[in-house]
Amino acid sequence: MELLHSNIMGSGFPIVILHGYFGMGDNWKSHATKLALDSEVHVVDQRNHGRSFHTEDFSYELMVEDLKYYFEEKQIQKAIVLGHSMGGKTAMLFAVEFPELVEKLIVVDIAPKYYEPHHQTIINALNSVRFSELKLRTEVDAILKESIPEEGVRQFLLKNVYRKTKTEMDFRFNLQSLTENNSEVGKALPPYTTYDGEVLFLRGQNSDYILDEDQALISAHFERAKIETISNSGHWLHAENPIDFFNRLNAFIKQEVNN
Repeated sequence: MELLHSNIMGSGFPIVILHGYFGMGDNWKSHATKLALDSEVHVVDQRNHGRSFHTEDFSYELMVEDLKYYFEEKQIQKAIVLGHSMGGKTAMLFAVEFPELVEKLIVVDIAPKYYEPHHQTIINALNSVRFSELKLRTEVDAILKESIPEEGVRQFLLKNVYRKTKTEMDFRFNLQSLTENNSEVGKALPPYTTYDGEVLFLRGQNSDYILDEDQALISAHFERAKIETISNSGHWLHAENPIDFFNRLNAFIKQEVNN
């Protein structure tokens, strides 16, 4: 097996952070730096993302296997696991499959339910980029802007653009695999799977990823789950309202576990 790329900072009880779809661990750098004042923080790139390995195969089951191998190689006996969006789905599945490895679970703006594929506009826009004809990041932005008017979304995606050689740019994520396996991202947590540790779901006030009616399903999988809403934020709540987000996150991390 190949080992996931990560940045590790600080010392103390381990916290493992999993980014979302088309993201990378670097998206969490500012929060990880603050958490690292008291903890050993592992900011992980999941397969086909960031600096981790590229593969044709892509599913939550495989990402959980990757994470289990990472825990073994880094000799993590137990950790607080935090995941955003796609990373939240990975974190949930990891917790129900390996509860002995998870001290607490933090899920950011995603529910354990099925989501209809809804990234096709982004995928089409990304596939329209021809790096062989481009020299500047601003040129990539101009192409993406034709389909993606939201500047924040484009800036998030453009963080993945890097210089593969002196003359050629590329995306860090494996666009071909993510395009072919896009339907995997919306898959639900398998039925009748449970984790009985403490769980915090954080949702954005302006996001529709976690609805009030999802509470019953969340409770069925995670009987000790709490759902809290971060004001003035959407799906990228950790970036849109970082102060309130970090305060809620940090309070939950520091709260003593009551078993």
